Amino acid sequence: MQVWSKSSAETRQIGVVLFDGFSNHCLANTVEPMRAANTLSGRQLYTWQFLAMTPDPVTSSSGLQVAPQARLQDASGDILMVMPSYGFQDLGGWRTQVSLRAAARRFPTLAGLDTGSWLLAQAGLLDGYRATIHWEELTAFTERFPEIETCRERFVIDGNRITCSGAMAAFDLILHLIGQDHGQALALEIAQTFMTRESARSHTARTGPVNKALAVMQENLETPLTIPDLAKRVGRSQRVLEARMKTELGAGPAHVYRRLRLNLARKLVTETDMSIAEIALRAGYQDPSALTRAFRTEFSTTPRALRTA
Repeated sequence: MQVWSKSSAETRQIGVVLFDGFSNHCLANTVEPMRAANTLSGRQLYTWQFLAMTPDPVTSSSGLQVAPQARLQDASGDILMVMPSYGFQDLGGWRTQVSLRAAARRFPTLAGLDTGSWLLAQAGLLDGYRATIHWEELTAFTERFPEIETCRERFVIDGNRITCSGAMAAFDLILHLIGQDHGQALALEIAQTFMTRESARSHTARTGPVNKALAVMQENLETPLTIPDLAKRVGRSQRVLEARMKTELGAGPAHVYRRLRLNLARKLVTETDMSIAEIALRAGYQDPSALTRAFRTEFSTTPRALRTA
């Protein structure tokens, strides 16, 4: 049973418009969490298209070429993510501005990643909004666009405008959006997949008993807590924690905790040469056979079969 989706919303369609000089790092940190969300949920929660101003390949700052799947003027979807990086001040000519303004009618939400905020601002698409940009450009951005409330934040979401300060912040932003769309449990599991606990905690552990419980679980996978001990650390009764988690995540703490431990085991099975016995210990199972039974129930295969495949 999948318990990670907060809602049964339709697939979100993302357009990622690239410009010469874009950052490979920013692109990967934007797309890979969405790919992981699809994989871990077993559903196509997100689709994305690589877009450009012309049909010609776009070259990143490090020389990687990406062939666009469509031109910006021919694309539509739910969110348009604008992704230049280096040389962005030479990209905001009238053609770019006109294209972005037209795209704003086809994409309900616009996002500027890295220095993408500058292009959106030049097109007048951030007027009256709160926004951020790569912090090296923050002072110049504030002076150039006084009609925008500039913030020194990793990312800013203001209504249907999203801005992000750089490649590392892009990962946090996408995790945050996935958490909003489909629950913090899935966002935490994605962070675990990429071995980035801090990214998960930055948007899950600060507020709310469910978010705090998820962070405590994440920190205690090898030596699992009992559910009463977990509730005590969260500062809620076991009954209240059970009810809150079932409401927000669709499953109680025992199920969620087990899934996080098994996801760690699955990652270790596929990405390391650890023995199954050692993996069992790392995932909080004293007995390898107990891990195998739980693994088969959750993933319909065994650790050994998955490793062989």
